[in-house]
Amino acid sequence: MSDCAGSSIKADTLAQRRVLRIALGLNVVMFVAETGAGLVAHSTGLIADGLDMLADATAYGIALGAITRGPRFKANAAMTSGTILLVLGLGVLIEVARRYFGAEQPEGQMMIAVGLVALAVNAAVLRMLGRQNRDEVHIRATWIFTRADVVANAAVIVSGLAVLLTGNRYFDLVVGLGIGLFVMREALEILGDAGKARKLTR
Repeated sequence: MSDCAGSSIKADTLAQRRVLRIALGLNVVMFVAETGAGLVAHSTGLIADGLDMLADATAYGIALGAITRGPRFKANAAMTSGTILLVLGLGVLIEVARRYFGAEQPEGQMMIAVGLVALAVNAAVLRMLGRQNRDEVHIRATWIFTRADVVANAAVIVSGLAVLLTGNRYFDLVVGLGIGLFVMREALEILGDAGKARKLTR
């Protein structure tokens, strides 16, 4: 019986590692692609989404290190992830304010194209993470990160379409603002879960 249980735990650990490594690699690639595209297209939404990918990659890396560790380490890992996400959200809001006073016109077509690729990537990662044990706080944190990404990707696509049809750059700024606020809300959810988990380890 104990051998079976041990084999099951080992299999779960290997599955988590495989999923997190895939997610980490994809998010690093999408961070470079989205942030670069955002700078070229003058899109706050794409830049915000790209930076969110970087935060996700960090979270996946932290979660990878937490897999074989104890509950307290996993709670601390989730706390670190949440803190990074919170700082990122604040950075996005600052970028939105900076671009509000600028005159760059975002390119709707590029926003839509890159947003669709990012949505496909994050939907695939979310599906893989959904098959893992979300009772573990470090896995739940990464799942929340990715869920936020899917919403943000959809928002970028919609704003790109709106910019393309109307030529109004404020759609992009509104989406950038929305992603920043949503990211901060997700960060607070992760920090809340991590705080509860830490209390249970005392």
